Amino acid sequence: MSKGNKAQRLAKIEGQRINYSLLAGILILFVCFAIYFLSQIQAVQRNYIYPFPYQEIVRRYAKEYHVDESLCVAVVKVESKFKHDAVSHRGALGLMQIMPDTGRWIAHQLDEDFSVDKLKDPETNIRYGVWYLSTLENEFEDNDVLALAAYNAGRGYVHEWMVEGRWSMNFTHIDSIPFRETREYVRNVLKSQAKYKELYYESE
Repeated sequence: MSKGNKAQRLAKIEGQRINYSLLAGILILFVCFAIYFLSQIQAVQRNYIYPFPYQEIVRRYAKEYHVDESLCVAVVKVESKFKHDAVSHRGALGLMQIMPDTGRWIAHQLDEDFSVDKLKDPETNIRYGVWYLSTLENEFEDNDVLALAAYNAGRGYVHEWMVEGRWSMNFTHIDSIPFRETREYVRNVLKSQAKYKELYYESE
């Protein structure tokens, strides 16, 4: 094969590679656009991204304990992704991931008998979790950031952080929360809350 023919063949192969790369890039862009477009459709978001199982139970106890419904369901989503039998590596149980000791304390406050199995029951778990969230909202004067941080890390830590950082009840600077897990948790719940509010409540 002459040098000229070889050069032409190499140029042709290189041209084909470029064409395939361009085609692959266009296909990837198309798929990304299609996924983004579908994700913006309310029905897709409701059914696959932000579903709302246990809606009647969440609404009932959110109303009873005066907690924003979208906040309650956002906590359930982030805590357990709506898996009623979820168990964390720390031993938290159920939809709202309640530790047995916390569940025992909640039951005592509600003047009820307690067993760990109660936390595996969806309705009881949601009732306990929403009640507990309501006490945190009251304690931190309806500051969702502080209440959620306390739900995740414990109220004791949050009070320590408030003293050390001289935070007021108007605190909103999530980046100042010392625990990375708690920072991400608060952000994720608030993001989910905004989406649930948009998808399920703004049209009501």
